[in-house]
Amino acid sequence: MYSGRTGERLDMIYWIDGKYIKDSVKEINYFMRDWRTDQAKNIDLRAIDIMAAAHNLMDVNEPYMLLSGYRSPQTNAMLRSRSRGVAKNSLHMKGQAADLRLASRSVNQMARAATACSAGGVGRYSRSNFVHMDCGVVRTWGG
Repeated sequence: MYSGRTGERLDMIYWIDGKYIKDSVKEINYFMRDWRTDQAKNIDLRAIDIMAAAHNLMDVNEPYMLLSGYRSPQTNAMLRSRSRGVAKNSLHMKGQAADLRLASRSVNQMARAATACSAGGVGRYSRSNFVHMDCGVVRTWGG
């Protein structure tokens, strides 16, 4: 995964033999921080698993571009004031969501892979060229 905002890249194994690797998860938490405020939060491991499972289903070597991971309440409120597409109680603020892009896959391809995981929400944002994945209630939206 790489950050579209900070240019950072993260490529690691975070899980082996049924156990999460503590240092890797800590690095993921920092990588997925709110880059506007530099605040980090523990990212829900279920969200990471969904992103990884969808990526594996697409059989790509390209890392995701992370557009948005954790969002502080301040950042979420600012984004909400600029767009109707930002939820007031966004799962981004709980560390349970990510907005992702792949150059080699369409929004529809990414959304189909995430939906096939049958775990969490999948939002298609075709005009902005990204897919939202979260570990909340199973649901889909967008076009």
